[in-house]
Amino acid sequence: MHQLTATEQQLPDVAKAILETYPQERVFGFYGEMGTGKTTLIKEICKMLGVQDITSSPTFAIINEYWTEQDQPIYHFDFYRIDEPADATRIGFEEYLYSGNYCFIEWTEKVEEILQGDFIPIQIERVDETTRRFLF
Repeated sequence: MHQLTATEQQLPDVAKAILETYPQERVFGFYGEMGTGKTTLIKEICKMLGVQDITSSPTFAIINEYWTEQDQPIYHFDFYRIDEPADATRIGFEEYLYSGNYCFIEWTEKVEEILQGDFIPIQIERVDETTRRFLF
């Protein structure tokens, strides 16, 4: 397991380290309390992957789809508002997971039984107001 401690200005280094550590993986689950920076890190990873769209948390939509410069889709899920894993199944979550495209999942703990361990967990912990610890 890797561990990095970084400020928001250092997030490009964290995003790069995650992508270099797991070059073949496509499904990543993000864990952390509200406000620890899950969405902010996903934005940075998307930027590294060549996404030109403005990225934002899909809290109400549940899923956002972004496109890379190479015309590849990236899926960003936010399951904060779902009550049970079946809610994710109803939107076709499993089809996205097995698409071979990047899937970034916030509030992963709500869909772990669907994932069955087939993802890379990224834990974000608050060190102080400006610093976070990333475990992956």
